[in-house]
Amino acid sequence: MKIMQRFNIDGFMLAILAMVAFASIFPATGDAANAINWMTSAAIALLFLLYGARLSPQETWRGLRHWRLHGAVLSTTFIVFPLLGLAASVLVPTVLTQNLYTGLLFLCLVPSTVQSSIAFTSIARGNVAGAIVSASVSNLVGVFLTPILVLLLMNTSSQAHVNMSSILDIVLQLLLPFIAGQLLRPLVSGWLRRNATPTKLVDRGSIVLVVYSAFSAGMSEHIWTSTQPWRIVAVGLIVMVMLTLVLALTYACGRLFGFDRGDVLVLLFCGSKKSLAAGLPMAAVLFTGQPVGMIVLPLIIFHQIQLIVCAWLSRRFAAQADKAEQGQPLEGAPAAS
Repeated sequence: MKIMQRFNIDGFMLAILAMVAFASIFPATGDAANAINWMTSAAIALLFLLYGARLSPQETWRGLRHWRLHGAVLSTTFIVFPLLGLAASVLVPTVLTQNLYTGLLFLCLVPSTVQSSIAFTSIARGNVAGAIVSASVSNLVGVFLTPILVLLLMNTSSQAHVNMSSILDIVLQLLLPFIAGQLLRPLVSGWLRRNATPTKLVDRGSIVLVVYSAFSAGMSEHIWTSTQPWRIVAVGLIVMVMLTLVLALTYACGRLFGFDRGDVLVLLFCGSKKSLAAGLPMAAVLFTGQPVGMIVLPLIIFHQIQLIVCAWLSRRFAAQADKAEQGQPLEGAPAAS
């Protein structure tokens, strides 16, 4: 338990890994698979309804007054990451299979996390209010922009095919529930604030269902036997390199743009994250009939690595802030405002 707390490995991530193992041994087939798919679709719709109900448009637009910071975060999430994903195409087919590369590119297109971005910014003594707005705007924009980027970058390069049926699924399972949540927000936002447990259950339960459904389908496609283990290890190394590059770039750009210490940390932690919570449900909708299990594998790997690395970084920045309060040298920390 102490090791889990130290490296920020929570029970939710372990549940996802356990579900991958369970689906590999006991995949859903036949009528059971149809029932799981129906439950997954319903859970995804409910999940995005809750996203809409929890995000306040008024707070988001007020926060956009700090447009340079939020623009930098959005640019990193939806421009820098996709460019890195496109550059990784040179690794196909020598290092990555086509499906693994599709997954790698997809992880580059999903929005930033909300909870962990804010939590790490808070631990590091950064601008928490700025992190709340940046992460929330990223998720809000990602609901619309991620499917568009998938359509533009994957269809045109033949890495994945999103047909009209998939577009209809996006509207029915993602956009309409999200809009309905925004309309219902005045009625339910208070209840959602007072009752965090049910919403967390929907959040995490829907993702676990997506994982089980994806990897159950993947077993029929022989995802584990069709891909050599060294290629999966290679995915881990590639996403580590990508994360390192983005962390270095966001830190350097924050200093170059003249942001104060708190805003540099917002750009660092919000700009480097990719949301498993948003990405897995989107993948289930966008890649219907395709090897979703293999496609989401890079995102699952990246998610755990980003938690471990950013947990370490946030504690390092917190220690530097403590030294600053005591008048000690900061060993290269960003300048305080």
